[in-house]
Order: sequence, then C-alpha cells, then structure tokens
Amino acid sequence: PSAVLTPSIRVLRWIRANGKRRQVTRAIRGPKRLAEQKLAELFHQLDNGIPVETAKLTVGDYLETWLQDVVSVRNAPRTVSSYAVIVRNHINPVIGQIPLAKLQPGDVERLEARLLASGLSANTVHHVHVVLSKAFKDAMRKGILHRNVCQMIQPPSPGRYEVKLPDASAVKDILARAVGTPYEPVFRFMAYTGCRRGEAIALQWCNVDLDRGVASIVVTAQRITGRGIVFQTTKSAAGRRGIALDPTTVEYLRAHRGSQLLYQMELGKTYQDHSLVFPGPYGSALDPSVLTRNFEKLARAAKSPGVRLHDLRHAHAAGLIRAGVHAQTVQARLGHASAAFTMNVYGHTAADIQAEAANAFARLME
Repeated sequence: PSAVLTPSIRVLRWIRANGKRRQVTRAIRGPKRLAEQKLAELFHQLDNGIPVETAKLTVGDYLETWLQDVVSVRNAPRTVSSYAVIVRNHINPVIGQIPLAKLQPGDVERLEARLLASGLSANTVHHVHVVLSKAFKDAMRKGILHRNVCQMIQPPSPGRYEVKLPDASAVKDILARAVGTPYEPVFRFMAYTGCRRGEAIALQWCNVDLDRGVASIVVTAQRITGRGIVFQTTKSAAGRRGIALDPTTVEYLRAHRGSQLLYQMELGKTYQDHSLVFPGPYGSALDPSVLTRNFEKLARAAKSPGVRLHDLRHAHAAGLIRAGVHAQTVQARLGHASAAFTMNVYGHTAADIQAEAANAFARLME
C-alpha cells in the first residue's frame, strides 16, 4: 500500500530494431529513486552494448536458445546431445534462473564448487566450464553480453587421462569365447586394428581394400536419442585414416565376406544390403549398445568382468608400443591428433623398453 506507481520512465536514447529507430519505455512500481536506479541500469546496458530487449533474459533461457540455434547447426549430433545434458542437468538447475546480464564470476564459481561437491570429477566440471564459456563467447559475438565471466575465473584442472590396460591373456580368452558367435568378426577386427566401436560398425566393404591390405576409416556410427543410429564423418581429420591389415586379418576378412554373401543369398529379400562389413542379422547397422552388452557377457564368462569393449583398442595400442613401434605410427593407426597425446596415454606401458634402453646406454658407457 505504501508503494506508489510512478510515471513510465522513457529511455531517452534511440535504438535500432529491424532497421527502424524506436524508443523503449519501462514502467516501474515503487518510489522515484527506484525508477531512477532502473534508468541508470538501462543506460549502463546500452553503454556496454547489451540490447535492452535482452536485459531480462535468464541464463537458462539463453542456453536453451543457444542449443537450438547455434549448437544444433554447428556441431555433430552427439555433441549436441552431450551439451544439452550438461546444460539441463548441471548448469540450469543452479544458475539458470539468474538474468544473463547480471551473472557474476562468483555465480560460476559457486556452480563449479557445487558440482564438485556433488561427486562429479574435475574433468567433468572442467567440461561444464568449457561449454558455458563457449555459450558466453557466442553471446558476446551477438552483442547480448559485453564480457565472458568464465574467462575471469580458474576452472578445475582436469586430471591426467589414465588408461587401465587389460591383461593380454584376458583379451585372448574373451576373443576365444567369441568364436562361433555373430560378433566374432567385429570383435576380432577391433582387437587387431585398434579401431573404435563406431568406426567398426560403420565400416563398408567399399572402404576395405583386401588386395592392398588397407581399411579406410572415414565414417563412424553413433546412436542419437530420437534419431536412432546415425552415420557421420569422423570427428577430426586425424580420425580419417587408413589402417594396414596383417595377412591373417586379410584372409579372415575374405572368408568373412564369402560367408556373408552366402547368408545374404539364403535370406533373399529379407536381407537389406547396406554393404556393411559387420552388419546386424538382417543387413542393417549393429546397435552399439547391443555390441557392448554381448562383449560384457563374454568378459564375465571369461572371469574378466572389468574388461570393456573399448579396452580392445587400449590393448592394441599398448601392444604396439611394447613391440617398439614408433609413436607416430601408433598415433596414425589409432587416429589420435598427435603422437604426444598417444605417448601421454600409453607411454607408461613401455617401461620394459625404457629399461632396455637404459641397459644399452650403460653397456655403451662401460
């Protein structure tokens, strides 16, 4: 009852919208000093290049628009899905209701501290920071913000990526148990080439040259929520690569191709040929989760429940390094961006090689 309705304050500056100049008014319910304070805030927003129309835009509203208008256009479907989970599960519940123009560095620090306290790893929280910083960078580019608060704080340092290598005997036992199953060919190929699950699922016969002994990795398969299994080009240029095949694997693939053609003839029109090297029962793409579950069953039967399907790739890389293969060759085979990353991940497996080098130098000095 004590509050009074002051006249609408008129922002005494022309702003452009759709090529036309117009004035913006704001009605403030309260004392005159509150209206003057609001007028000063509007002037401050205009001075910093923030459109008056977006002054009430919340962090959550902006991020949802950013996901739809920017991320979905610029990024791969799997990235869009990952960013959406981060925004909706981690960011919006904590700071989504804060007006975007009023967000402070302390708000982001509070968000990241809360995520760490909830049990998320430093790597995950660092990824949340990166996603939020990218969103604010785009907001600055569009003139919605005049600063990126994420650049004003220090995010949690991501820990070193460490790989727990499976025991070689466990891998051999799992592959032996896969013999005769529908998934034997794809498991064997992954173990002998080090390729990723999605790369093996998307591999087509037109990209396999058995005469030269080379498999070209150019496409990967992923399951996207609401879209099913999607084929897309590999994420990076390094991921598009040729993998040399050993003679045994070449002969195995020849026999596999022959068996596949006979099976296709038996099914007739029921089989939908997509020229996949490792298709599902009726020619369509294998479901990544089904492939993983069947590998886990074999691992449990082999008394090695901790071995994952992706560990076939790790075992392949570690075996190459222990065999003395050059780091750049291993990097190119795995599709890593750099040999430095390859050695950072797998270099610790070459302790025996380092011991031989140390002994060789000692003998030289003697």
